[in-house]
Amino acid sequence: MPSYDFPILPSTNVGALLERYPQLEDVLIGLAPPFKKLRNPLLRKGVAKVASLKQAAVVGGMAVEELVNKLRAAVGQEPITSSDAGVSSSYVSPQPEWFSTSTVIRSIDERTSEEAKMPIVEVLQQAARLQPGEMLELVTTFLPAPGIEIMKSKGLRVWSVQQGPELIRTYVSKACD
Repeated sequence: MPSYDFPILPSTNVGALLERYPQLEDVLIGLAPPFKKLRNPLLRKGVAKVASLKQAAVVGGMAVEELVNKLRAAVGQEPITSSDAGVSSSYVSPQPEWFSTSTVIRSIDERTSEEAKMPIVEVLQQAARLQPGEMLELVTTFLPAPGIEIMKSKGLRVWSVQQGPELIRTYVSKACD
């Protein structure tokens, strides 16, 4: 029987989705390799609580409409149309004027960090110590859309560049006064 009391939309929070529909965990994880990280309790507790399906689609490298409709189908909800999905905000932009590799003081590589550790926590801790104009580099296998939103909400400048199918470099800086 379809469940319409909790419609699955691009704005739906991943943590709330999995709380309401725990059976969707395997569906979600099967859709894109980066979603396997949801099995990590620390990541699930932190990022899943703030990430929307729209942001998860960016991380998974898929269209938000496709992600939402696969989840909706799994619980018997009707598919959404592209007009329902809304305009996806782009995380891709031209290189900003504040970017310079010479100001990168530290690189944090998600590919080599401990499984239980969330790179966003380390990035935020390191960003708090940045002097104006200094930058951190976060190297990931996916676009860290929820983390980017968190960093921007803290007043940090953020820019990401994709350098390969599973190589994204995200640069974080405090604004110069």
